[in-house]
Amino acid sequence: MQDRHGHRISYLRVSITDRCNERCTYCMPQELQEWLPRSEILTYEETLRLIRIGVELGVSKVRITGGEPLTRRGVLDLVRELPRIPGLRDIGLSTNGTLLAREVEPQRTMATALRHASVRSVNISLDTLDRHVYSKITGRDLHAQVIDGIDAAITAGFDQIKLNTVLMRGI
Repeated sequence: MQDRHGHRISYLRVSITDRCNERCTYCMPQELQEWLPRSEILTYEETLRLIRIGVELGVSKVRITGGEPLTRRGVLDLVRELPRIPGLRDIGLSTNGTLLAREVEPQRTMATALRHASVRSVNISLDTLDRHVYSKITGRDLHAQVIDGIDAAITAGFDQIKLNTVLMRGI
């Protein structure tokens, strides 16, 4: 599969939800909070089918994203199916990090569960180290949860952890 410039397409970003537990000023301002009807969001079966088709066409890397993908019910069920797709070699996840340290199974954080499900890399959004500025940007006081999420990702042993930051004038 190639793009219109003849470049091989080997990477697929899959947004599994438009929902998010934050309200970042640059992404989801308070006045624009309309969610897609759930009937318009792909089921996990539909998502897996599209990923399989992509892999058949040459995709070898998938990044799960959203909204905040970890807010989607059953996300681990989806992620655990991905390594079973022949030819899919790299699985990543983009997250705001607020739910990575949450315990999802006895003695297992979301980060550890994702890593055990063969997720190799996580991109975590962190726009500032200042808690008050963070709250102003995101509309939520979840800075400590993001820091805990980063720690959980490190403990889980991902091959790669990246921090995403949106630069904003005046902040």
